[in-house]
Amino acid sequence: MTEKETPSASKRKKMLWWQVPLLVLLVAGTYYIAYMRQTAPYNMDSGLIFGTVYNVTYQHEDNLKAEIEAELKRVDQEFSMFNEQSTVSKLNRSEATTLSDMFIEVYRMAATINRETTGAFDITVAPLVNAWGFGFKHEQLPNAQQVDSLRDFIGMRHLTFDEKRRSISKDDSRVMLDFSAIAKGYGADCVARVLARNGVKNYMVEIGGEVVTHGSSPKSAPWRIGVTKPTEDSLQTSQELQTVLNVTDMAMATSGNYRNFYYNGGRKYAHTIDPLTGYPVQHSLLSATILASDCATADAYATAFMVLGLDGAKAVLGRHPELMAYLIYSDESGNYVVWYSPKLKDKIVQ
Repeated sequence: MTEKETPSASKRKKMLWWQVPLLVLLVAGTYYIAYMRQTAPYNMDSGLIFGTVYNVTYQHEDNLKAEIEAELKRVDQEFSMFNEQSTVSKLNRSEATTLSDMFIEVYRMAATINRETTGAFDITVAPLVNAWGFGFKHEQLPNAQQVDSLRDFIGMRHLTFDEKRRSISKDDSRVMLDFSAIAKGYGADCVARVLARNGVKNYMVEIGGEVVTHGSSPKSAPWRIGVTKPTEDSLQTSQELQTVLNVTDMAMATSGNYRNFYYNGGRKYAHTIDPLTGYPVQHSLLSATILASDCATADAYATAFMVLGLDGAKAVLGRHPELMAYLIYSDESGNYVVWYSPKLKDKIVQ
């Protein structure tokens, strides 16, 4: 011990040397955990939901399929028209039902987009969809009188939402709710939230073609999603791409009339029904791909744009700069023509 070194100083010095290895171990452990998070494997889960296939790719040290499917079942329990005990099925039977936060969230989104598209997006269109043979019930093609009769109870004006009682009432028992044009996108958003809650930074969620992405792909590159060429393909065997988009940290949804259609008496009937006229749409727009901050919004607007057609879609986009669109339509000669939002240019890969 030196003259200047007191017993207490010596003791502190010994304690300091004892703490150094522990400090090194803690720092090394921190870097190891950070490294493992960066190099954790990518999980690839898939399954069936909403009558379609889901695929989820995400980087995490644990497999989260159980949590993912539990969340998807929650969405299905609210919005499935094939589940007799779902919330929407109960409402369609005019049963008194207390609405969940999830149901209220989606209903409010649907009501907003209904207003913003002047009724082109409408969750009460199901009776018309069924009448034209595209719903979960198949009937003979309706005549003009039957279409007019169905239109009497089509429109969200027939619904009243009571926020205090958390309920929805219908002014006509024949009013039917159908969330199929927004539920897949919302389901993708819900899975993305599950992943985010588990600390996942890199993921891609896809449900029936509706996509949400974040971070990087397994190739340490941006997530790139293809837009299918709108070739008539009722068997869904064609995979030819029109383009590929960089969809990193965004959501994307596509709607089109090139897969779900039929011919009757030499006339083509597409599955997109205009809620205002009551008839399948007849215009040049073949496919609408929408990029937005969330997939439910992209899903709903993609459907609405297929109702509105090219000019109507452009008009809505002019009022909503937060949306980006890639629209494919046919010209007078039957050739494919593309129009896309100017700010989408930098996201076109090929």
